[in-house]
Amino acid sequence: MKFVLAPDSFKNSLTAKQVAQAMQNGLEKVYPEAEFVKVPMADGGEGTVQSLVDAKNGEILTEKVVNPLGVTTDAHYGLINNGQVAIIEMAEASGIQFVNEFTKNPYVTTTYGTGQLMKAAIRHGAKTIIIGIGGSATNDGGAGMAQALGAHLLDKKGEELKYGGALLEKLAKIDTSELMPELEDVKIIVASDVTNPLTGENGASHVFGPQKGANEEMIEFLDKALSHYASIIKRDIGKDLEMTPGAGAAGGLGAGLLAFTNATLQSGVDIVVNYTGLKEQVKDANVVITGEGQMDFQTKFGKTPIGVSKITKEVNPNATVIGIAGSVGDKISELYPLGIDAIFTCVPGVENLNKAIENSSINIEQVSENIGRLIKKVNSK
Repeated sequence: MKFVLAPDSFKNSLTAKQVAQAMQNGLEKVYPEAEFVKVPMADGGEGTVQSLVDAKNGEILTEKVVNPLGVTTDAHYGLINNGQVAIIEMAEASGIQFVNEFTKNPYVTTTYGTGQLMKAAIRHGAKTIIIGIGGSATNDGGAGMAQALGAHLLDKKGEELKYGGALLEKLAKIDTSELMPELEDVKIIVASDVTNPLTGENGASHVFGPQKGANEEMIEFLDKALSHYASIIKRDIGKDLEMTPGAGAAGGLGAGLLAFTNATLQSGVDIVVNYTGLKEQVKDANVVITGEGQMDFQTKFGKTPIGVSKITKEVNPNATVIGIAGSVGDKISELYPLGIDAIFTCVPGVENLNKAIENSSINIEQVSENIGRLIKKVNSK
């Protein structure tokens, strides 16, 4: 019997590696002689660095950067494949967790720190950068990121623009003559399932601006500023990105990465599947167990469990795919036609959130043992 354990992290509780170990601990009570392969997973969002570092025995480094408000902070990034591949979560440097109800302001927040992380990885020798761009506090079109990498965004007086999306309306010229020359030889893979364009009613400012602190007046102003930014990019760099799907991700960081680097946009979970070698591991698996903190109808939109079930059924249609979640939400029946055969919650009864988080490992171990007992009973018939 071969089990492949490929969960995402359980947010605020366990890393994907810890979840997989808890699953194995429970299953081993029933199948002590089974083969267990742990493949920590992620979908390009929070936990991607840790999952890929764990899966590939990489290392995590710390870099001092500026956060969205321009305050110096420590941020982390990962290196795998002997330092050739860097994994970055933009939220580490430019995430929404750095602001609160009083300080969130997309007029001034910047992606400069994300660019600093990219620069550090390149200086460390990375030839490929995987960057997850979820959870941003910014709406600057990746302007700060570009400036950190050496681009100059200048106003009519030839002076460098300061931080923030609002000042993009003053942009008169983009000078890339001092952009890091190493970028030419670095492959940038952007992990994002967002397909929004840069501007318009489905663009960065209108769709994501409110959660970052923008009111209606700010939304309209920022949208026009990004449109102007796109026109200068088209004129000075030669890339027409305003309506490109995914350009609006992370407050337009998608557009910035496409404009200033050799970036391509890909599904986050597909990237992780590729780098962890999951496809090869599930080819001869009897049972594949995946999961995340909460599974509901939104899981089908590029989340880890669906990515795992999709690749498993593609190469091994007879394998059983089981999902384990801390919480099971609305319309999980929509997940069954997509390759997940059964879904179990690991919470044994009514308990508050803090208690559930505290007992996550024990609860996952217990439900995994019960799943193992069910499988064994069915297979004995």
